[in-house]
Amino acid sequence: MKKMIALLLAGIMVLTAACSPNANEGGNAEGGAAEETSKVTVWAWDPNFNIKAMNLAKDAYAADHPDVTVDIIENAQNDIVQKLNTGMSSGTTKGLPNIVLIEDYRAQSFLQAYPDMFHPLTDSFKAADFAEYKLGPTAIDGKNYGLPFDSGVTGLYVRTDYLEQAGYTVADMQDITWDKYIEIGKAVKEKTGKDWISLDPNDLGILRVMIQSAGSWYLKEDGKTADLAGNVALKEAFETYKKLMDANVVKIHADWSQFVANYNSGEAASVPTGNWFTPSITAAADQAGKWAIVPLPKLTNNADSVHASSLGGSSWYVLNVPGKEKAAEFLGATLGSNVDLYQKLITEVGAIGTYKPAAEGEAYKAPNEFFGGQEIVQDFAKWTAEIPSVNYGMHTYAIEDILVVEMQNYLNGKSVDDVLADAQKQADSQIK
Repeated sequence: MKKMIALLLAGIMVLTAACSPNANEGGNAEGGAAEETSKVTVWAWDPNFNIKAMNLAKDAYAADHPDVTVDIIENAQNDIVQKLNTGMSSGTTKGLPNIVLIEDYRAQSFLQAYPDMFHPLTDSFKAADFAEYKLGPTAIDGKNYGLPFDSGVTGLYVRTDYLEQAGYTVADMQDITWDKYIEIGKAVKEKTGKDWISLDPNDLGILRVMIQSAGSWYLKEDGKTADLAGNVALKEAFETYKKLMDANVVKIHADWSQFVANYNSGEAASVPTGNWFTPSITAAADQAGKWAIVPLPKLTNNADSVHASSLGGSSWYVLNVPGKEKAAEFLGATLGSNVDLYQKLITEVGAIGTYKPAAEGEAYKAPNEFFGGQEIVQDFAKWTAEIPSVNYGMHTYAIEDILVVEMQNYLNGKSVDDVLADAQKQADSQIK
């Protein structure tokens, strides 16, 4: 009888171990329940931006939670995408972190494909306190899964000295259309010999900027169906791109370093892009006082287009692994509500968040001497609130691969209607 009881108890212990969530799950599972609540693992890319920001959040949290360890691990963005897809498609979270950074353009592809792999954050922060345009891409079925992070809010960086040589001022750059932008660029090129803008033919981010300013996207509201043929905003964006090229005011670049160099060398005079480009502009210390940031041009013939858009931007997600409650609590107490933390993100990282209450802080109102004393963060915060909300859906980059080829066909003489019709057919056949 004693032997039977011993065997029975041993069997129960084995069964308990096998059924334990720590047996096959990732995150902090290896250390059992105690470690599960005291360690939070984070994956992110870019040590000088996202990881630096998360370290500030870690320090802020440690003041009141010295028993919690936050382990921040750097991974390239493409590696994170690959690791998440590999792990989630296999149905296991083993080796995955508690918190992961995902670009807003990619978020829906994960949330819709692997809904059970994410922990809802609806109760961890107040969604209404964040920029509205960030909430759609980070939610699904009415639940918030992503804590909105940095703003991809765009502005138009412009060389004021080149403008003046062409007979224009910063005041002339307010409330302008893309057609007016091109007209001014031609004058700058004529007077200074400098190109107006630098573009990479394989990167159509400027199209994303243009169409989101009109509340439009490559996909319909369902986030799955391509919306190319008959897309009024996209058609005008294509036409505007061609006008830029035909005006002979574009300097071509092939990679990021060439892109930055074209501005730091003074060979290009304006750049419509995300606020994250500020550190690249200010890297040329000899150009201090020669730059301003003005509102984004709007589409010329689209009544829905506004002087605000987004390019890039990411948000934080909690994976459905042991320790998810502590991870959610950490995010909510830091990037979900800490106004002082957001001031440090401005002063120490240069990261503009999308947490609206933070805009009342002193760091948001500080003048930037490089830009002639302009309160650039305050301006970006104002434009953030004006960005139209769109559904980025699941296929932004897949569709853009098609459009890159079709754009070249358009520049080579194919009609814009035929280009978009053919792009629609390709997207319909490739994207399910």
